[in-house]
Order: sequence, then structure tokens, then C-alpha cells
Amino acid sequence: MLPGRALLPEAAGPVLRRLGEAALRVVYPPSCISCGRATAEPRTLCGGCWAGIRFIERPFCERLGTPFAVDLGMSLVSPAALADPPVYARARAVARFDDTARTLVHRLKYSDRMDVARALGAMMARAGSELAVDCQVVVPVPLHRWRLWWRRFNQAMELARPVAAAHGRPLEPDLLHRVKRTRPQVGLSRPQRGDNLQGAFRVPAEARARLKGRRVLLVDDVLTTGATANAAARALLRGGAAAVDVLTFARVVQDG
Repeated sequence: MLPGRALLPEAAGPVLRRLGEAALRVVYPPSCISCGRATAEPRTLCGGCWAGIRFIERPFCERLGTPFAVDLGMSLVSPAALADPPVYARARAVARFDDTARTLVHRLKYSDRMDVARALGAMMARAGSELAVDCQVVVPVPLHRWRLWWRRFNQAMELARPVAAAHGRPLEPDLLHRVKRTRPQVGLSRPQRGDNLQGAFRVPAEARARLKGRRVLLVDDVLTTGATANAAARALLRGGAAAVDVLTFARVVQDG
């Protein structure tokens, strides 16, 4: 065998992979993950859908992550956070839950679109970088086993994967279990949401030693009233977590 001939398959690997990807683009041209229009790259948004996302950027409340209308040039906490402090320490989201953001969440949640999960997770990794740097572990908000069986996957888990990978943090879904089969939160008032989630989450006894003293980044798709995030954060803190931050793709923002 000639010197270097044994390296040929390994060296050819990237070339063959690129050729395969090019062939797939011919058969399945890349398209917008929201509207389906043609795009230059896979797992991206077209220009129109990108413009339809209302990204949340500073200035925003340091606790809730809700945007302020005016930039006062300093870090502030909103009156809502002062009047009703959340159980979690900080929350961040990529965008407001409207227009394109709502479409993307629904495509992920109800259409088994793992390509959407990877794209949204990449956005979340950037938007939540300050939280990810501080955390020791990433935990997705769990589904109850019956809902997981019916839906076949947990969207929070699929979003958490790229977030954890991007920042080199361990992903440990077993640190938090959903032990109560709750009603869907849609249509419930804020107090009803809190009551519905009472006792819904628990840290397993065997996981407490791994959780103790660690700062957790809790990942979910949407933050609405904060009831789910508060209930999950409360369970993690009772289980021994030092603190809990929350990262979602979208959050509901009440304008005005």
C-alpha cells in the first residue's frame, strides 16, 4: 500500500458529505422554516419572515426579560417584577409571541419539525448567552409521561439540546419530572394556571445530589404568564438548586 493511501477515505469524508448535501439540495431545495418559500440555506427564515419576528432586545426588565418602551441607559427591574417577583431569578426570550414567532412555535409543537427546533435553539443560545454562561446545567421543562407518549417528543428538550451544546453545558432532563397530569393551560386565567400546576413538578430523590448547589437554566418554548416557569423553578429550588434562570424562544408581552 502506498504511503498515505490509508488516509484517503477519512480525507474524502468531508468532500463526500458536501457532495451529498448538494445533491439533497437539488432534490429538496432549502425553504423557509416558517412559510416554506425558497431560501439560500436550509433551516433558515426568508427575508419576509425574519422581518416579521419582533425580537426582544435591551432595554428590558432584568428579572422578567420584558422590553421597555424607553431606554433610560441603566439596568432596571420593571414594576411588574417588583409587585409580583417571580420564583426564578431571570428570564430571557428571543422574541414576542406573535406573528412569525407563533407560527414557528406551532410548527415545532404540532408538526414534528426537528429542523425548526435546531433553528430556534440556535437563536435561543445567542439570546440567552448571559444566562448560559452562569449556569452549571440545562434542564428542559418536562412533559407528563402521557402527554409525551401522545406527542412523541418534548419540544422543550429539542430546544434545550442546541442551547446546551452551544455553551458546553450538560443537558440533564432527569433532574426534573412532571408528576401531575395537568389540564392544558390555554384559556385559563393567571390564578387558574397557578392552581393547575400546583404540585406538578418534582425533583426525584435520586437526582437531588446532582442538583444540589447548581445554577439551572430552565428551557421551554413559550413563557406566557410565568406559571409553568414558576412551578418548575420552585420544584428545582426545593430540590436543592442554587438558582434558576429561564430561557424560552418566545414570550407573551402585554403592550401598553
